[in-house]
Amino acid sequence: MSDSAFVIAGAGVVGLAVARALAGAGREVILVEKADRIGTGISARNSEVIHAGLYYPPGSLKARFCLEGRRRLYAYCAARGVDHRRLGKLIVAVEPGQEAKLDAIRDNAVRCGVDDLVALDRSQALALEPDLRCSSALLSPSTGIVDAQGLMLALQGDAEANGATVVLRTAVERVARNGSGFLVRTRDEGGEAFELEASAFVNAAGLDALTLAGAIEGLPPGSIPPGRLARGNYFTLSGRSPFSRLIYPVPVDGGLGVHLTLDLAGQARFGPDVEWIDAIDHTVDPARGTMFASEIRRYWPGVPSDGLQPAYSGIRPKLSGPGEPNADFVIQGPDDHGAGAVVNLFGIESPGLTSSLAIADHVAALLRDA
Repeated sequence: MSDSAFVIAGAGVVGLAVARALAGAGREVILVEKADRIGTGISARNSEVIHAGLYYPPGSLKARFCLEGRRRLYAYCAARGVDHRRLGKLIVAVEPGQEAKLDAIRDNAVRCGVDDLVALDRSQALALEPDLRCSSALLSPSTGIVDAQGLMLALQGDAEANGATVVLRTAVERVARNGSGFLVRTRDEGGEAFELEASAFVNAAGLDALTLAGAIEGLPPGSIPPGRLARGNYFTLSGRSPFSRLIYPVPVDGGLGVHLTLDLAGQARFGPDVEWIDAIDHTVDPARGTMFASEIRRYWPGVPSDGLQPAYSGIRPKLSGPGEPNADFVIQGPDDHGAGAVVNLFGIESPGLTSSLAIADHVAALLRDA
């Protein structure tokens, strides 16, 4: 039994950012993670892109937190020495019929508050990236990449410096009411059970968030949205990339298309695609490389026929399914469910990494009176 604390489930980038925000505000924080190290789930299996905030509905949490988070993330990485690059990206129309989609992306981005997009005709785009095939493009100078693991280690260090405790190899099993607070029942990988006395509980469990919400006493079942799983596969390029910026085709249903990103060493990788699945499985089918190559050739005809290698996959905890509009983040506080000082974070997919610092401050504000 601990003294009453703010207990957080899930040590991905958002859980760590929440721990940092709460500990920095003087709260006692215990961050519980079932894996043997931080950031092994969604946070370790993405493109490591700092998004500019172009695609999300104006006024949505994704739009709001992406713009605020992007600004704060660049500043934080610079201050804490986290490796990152503001490379910029090109969103490309590969045929004239797609130019209306580029116009729609630009108009949407402006309504969201993005003010630095540059429209390029074909010759201007090729002057920046000669190997590109397109009819026109948008340049997003504020898009970048970040060392996600380095970011999470920095967040953990800040949280612990302010007194937070990170407990690994331990899963949250149940959250029961205990007077004005909670008893958080946990079990370590050896099977030993512990109870933590909590004045507030934050469910930042990523792919497990919906299941964990069902184990919170007093939480109305109707407050838990249905979820879907979408696997995004990634392939890497053998050899040197001819591109110095990220390259995105116009978006597709469920995602942003098979785009080209760069890691901090300059290695090119492609993805994610969108593969709807029923259970968590990170297997990458090498046969999908044929489809990847076909999609990539639309904007890079020079991709080598044998140049793609299966890399890894990430699974998005989506709140919408095939053919449906992409759902917004769902962040429920005490006023949303009536179950006390509990915050549930549902559907925290992209741009969750970019938004992490902004989301953390929002969670801290929801628990200000706890």
